[in-house]
Amino acid sequence: MNKIKGKIVDENSLKLKKGELAKEVEELSGENLFGCYQCGTCSAGCPYIEEMDLTPDEVIRYLILDRKEVLNSKTIWLCSSCFTCAERCPRDINITKIMEALRQIILRKNIDKTKLTKLTKEEKEVIPQLAFVCLFRKNVG
Repeated sequence: MNKIKGKIVDENSLKLKKGELAKEVEELSGENLFGCYQCGTCSAGCPYIEEMDLTPDEVIRYLILDRKEVLNSKTIWLCSSCFTCAERCPRDINITKIMEALRQIILRKNIDKTKLTKLTKEEKEVIPQLAFVCLFRKNVG
């Protein structure tokens, strides 16, 4: 069963060979994905877990299994980089770096479905600030 609804990225257009997504995330984040033993501690402490379509440990699992649809998960955009997961991880995996690496992979492909000027005031109030920061970072540099 696929928990991810909607499509931001066409996974086939990324031209990543089998196993390259995990390798690229590891290179960008400096974290060892395969060190995670799926205990769920990261997910238990996450303040945004109720809004996520995948839990943080599921994101890592998707990467290990080379499931590129993880790039369409809203979880990677909801992560506020509060570091609760990183502080509690018994394997010292900094999941916030992994989430940022996934955002960078998407942004480096110049995939942008957001038109900031067309957002309503209500949308601007509920969209995580980090999503705006990433959007501005992409558009500026």
